[in-house]
Amino acid sequence: MTIVEMECDGAVARLTMNAPARLNALSDEMLAALQSRLDEIAHRPDIRVVILAGAGKAFCAGHDLKQMTALRTTRDNGAAGFKDLFDRCARLMARIQSLPQPVIAQVHGIATAAGCQLVATCDMAVAADDTRFGVNGVNIGLFCSTPMVALSRNIPRKQAFEMLTTGAFVDATRARELGLINRVVAPDQLRVETTALARQIADKLGTAVRIGKQAFYAQLALPVAQAHVYTGDVMVENMLNPDTAEGIAAFLEKRAPEWDQ
Repeated sequence: MTIVEMECDGAVARLTMNAPARLNALSDEMLAALQSRLDEIAHRPDIRVVILAGAGKAFCAGHDLKQMTALRTTRDNGAAGFKDLFDRCARLMARIQSLPQPVIAQVHGIATAAGCQLVATCDMAVAADDTRFGVNGVNIGLFCSTPMVALSRNIPRKQAFEMLTTGAFVDATRARELGLINRVVAPDQLRVETTALARQIADKLGTAVRIGKQAFYAQLALPVAQAHVYTGDVMVENMLNPDTAEGIAAFLEKRAPEWDQ
């Protein structure tokens, strides 16, 4: 069994976490496989959009608690192992946002703890209307501090803190209201609607989207004045792209652009 399956349909790549018996937990094997797949895709200009989905009845239930518990048998009670685990998870989350291609989470069932972190980290998310989201670690005495990073950058702070401290689930409609996900669809339309969104983005000029994604995250970390300077430079870079000149000419001439990239 391949723990992360990859299939390509034109410019859209679909990664499916394939450990349904473990609710696609972010085990050591899952983290490594996702990292490897994303590193591979980063060097594939023919891929313009990535969909991240989960097999079985859940998107992702977070870290593998059995593996985490096993780490406690070491001399330092697991300290080094836990640090390594969370470092590897952080690298994966950073990779998603540094990936040149947009990543869309296709979410169903549950997305809990680090699984909710995964949704919050993806550039966009589409969820089935019966999906539940939570950062539930507090219920077992483990505050979801690392999932908090992405969550608190997606939704208002008071709502994020409530989720983190109560361990309560929110449904898909509430998740969309909060800004955690983009769209809510019927379960039988989840794949169709997510693919349609991916193809809509894939039809755009790939170099423009890659430039834009990098700039999107970079400018968020800057004060407003610096962000304007930075994004102005990005616009210059984008304008100097021959395919952008072709796109503008096509618009003015009321025809479809003929892009090389």
